[in-house]
Amino acid sequence: MPWIDTHCHLDAPEFDADRTTILAQMQTHNIQALILPAVYYSEWPAVVHLQQHHPQCYASFGFHPLYLAQHQAPQLSELKPWLLKHHAVAVGECGLDFYLPHLEVKLQEEWFVAQIRVACELDLPLIIHARRSADAVLKYLKRFPSARGVIHSFAGSTQQAESFVKQGFYLGVGGTITYERAQRLRTAIQAMPLERLVLETDAPDQPDSQWRGKRNDLSRLPVIAQQLAELRQESLSTIEYMTTANAKDLFKL
Repeated sequence: MPWIDTHCHLDAPEFDADRTTILAQMQTHNIQALILPAVYYSEWPAVVHLQQHHPQCYASFGFHPLYLAQHQAPQLSELKPWLLKHHAVAVGECGLDFYLPHLEVKLQEEWFVAQIRVACELDLPLIIHARRSADAVLKYLKRFPSARGVIHSFAGSTQQAESFVKQGFYLGVGGTITYERAQRLRTAIQAMPLERLVLETDAPDQPDSQWRGKRNDLSRLPVIAQQLAELRQESLSTIEYMTTANAKDLFKL
């Protein structure tokens, strides 16, 4: 069963020079599908273009907390019709970021809650950014029992992982698990049921330890999968089958 990269920003300018080549190489790396989460309003059309011209690309649209200054209130009313018109498979990337002090928390929370509501109304999964904000994200998700989705680039504790899984969410596993210093994350991922894990590159960001300092791309997904198999002491074929099945189930592919 081929791999699925559940989080890849292939629309980013870092790929302008060789995007077509990368897409053409997907089969070489045994990757059958990419989820492309748009992060701000003006980026949405680029993701639509990729989805329309490359059937292996699936679109998600949202408002990322890092781009809070770019988001404008009228844009929020356009999210729901845009998701419907362009057959989105998820809402996001959205969420909370408590790492950067200049991002106003209250405003982040308002945008996040609004997007949770839209996702629940449309029965779409959420792609959630939760950097140093796992507990706050959990607090809001508990207010919406029907909310589902994935915690992108999960980096929390075992207890937080258990809470997200109990809430019905999947955990996104990326290049961070390849770093030996990420012991807390490794412990959490080892303890979670494989039925709740999906693979992601977050390309062009978050390269694995063997690719440190370079532009990340979807070809690194098998490296992440191999590390996950070693950490969990499971076969690569088991990781391949389950994470792909999980992604298909989550995004209704």
